[in-house]
Amino acid sequence: MSRGALTHPVDGRFGAFGGQYVPETLMSALQELEDMWHEAKADPQFQLELAGHRRAFIGRPTPLYAATRIGDHFGGTHIHFKREDLCHTGAHKLNNAVGQALLALRMGKKRIIAETGAGQHGVATATVCARFGIRDWVTNVRTTHYIIGSVVGPHPYPEMVRDLQRVIGDEAREQYMSLDGKLPDVVVACVGGGSNAIGIFTAFLDDRDVSLVGVEAAGKGIRSGEHAASLVGGRPGVLHGSYSYVLQDGDGQILPTHSISAGLDYPGVGPEHAFLREIERVEYVAVSDKDALAAFKLCTRLEGIIPALEPSHAIHHAGVIARELGPGGRILVCLSGRGDKDMDSIPTKSEAEAVTSRGPLDVDEG
Repeated sequence: MSRGALTHPVDGRFGAFGGQYVPETLMSALQELEDMWHEAKADPQFQLELAGHRRAFIGRPTPLYAATRIGDHFGGTHIHFKREDLCHTGAHKLNNAVGQALLALRMGKKRIIAETGAGQHGVATATVCARFGIRDWVTNVRTTHYIIGSVVGPHPYPEMVRDLQRVIGDEAREQYMSLDGKLPDVVVACVGGGSNAIGIFTAFLDDRDVSLVGVEAAGKGIRSGEHAASLVGGRPGVLHGSYSYVLQDGDGQILPTHSISAGLDYPGVGPEHAFLREIERVEYVAVSDKDALAAFKLCTRLEGIIPALEPSHAIHHAGVIARELGPGGRILVCLSGRGDKDMDSIPTKSEAEAVTSRGPLDVDEG
């Protein structure tokens, strides 16, 4: 299947997934947004302005970092981090917020609303509103733009956010190739709504020798029901204007979720991820709170990098893959954000003993 078939929705859908499940009163606003996004995306001046803000404001390109001590810990595997934690505001969320703010100004909309889970998208949105002199947290469909923070919601949001986040993968692929002309064996990223994962996966979709792995939040274990793994433990349904995999009961009502990571604690997932799961291009797994915490501590201790709890799930699973690949294996991990926001979520020493006693690679299958 070609890159175009994989990454361009047809009639607002990725295969069967996506669409616009919204009240009729919102359809004109979504159509305007789609038209304006495609116009802006094709405008060299818009792209030039966006590139300038990425460089001077976000701090792109972010570095590709060789996590050598973690690699040695896992038996000599070559592990690299794409350091989105070094973006201004501390996460990949600003990539999307800057682009949508520029689009809002282009559309003549000078008021912004947004949602936030872990807080990073809310911070990013407030930051761009300050940067561009836009009022935030106001609602009026004629003057207000809703900056969705992930690849979720009705079309065109999943496509638009993906397009703005794919800078992660485009940079990472070029940076990785510059090392020795080879690509990684595996690319790993955490998945909540899924924007950082789609952002890094998109550049590698055509590279069939590169395995792609998305890591959801298993919380207290899939069988416990206290998790946020929509692709691993959910089924197709409609949530927030889109058809994708969701956590729902037998009547289609959305179930409560749990994850120690607020950014992964979401009962759905972007429709492109659902499509990539269906065509078996991406493998999706789930990692528990305990294992994510162990990886958080391991990365902090060995690399001097405090990762957010979200990518800590991916770091844990990178360790699982490293044992499978053995010495010389090549793994690229999207380090989507920094962990200072999570310090209040880290257990005390006595609480942590139950976590660390199992070791960072004891996979919780419960």
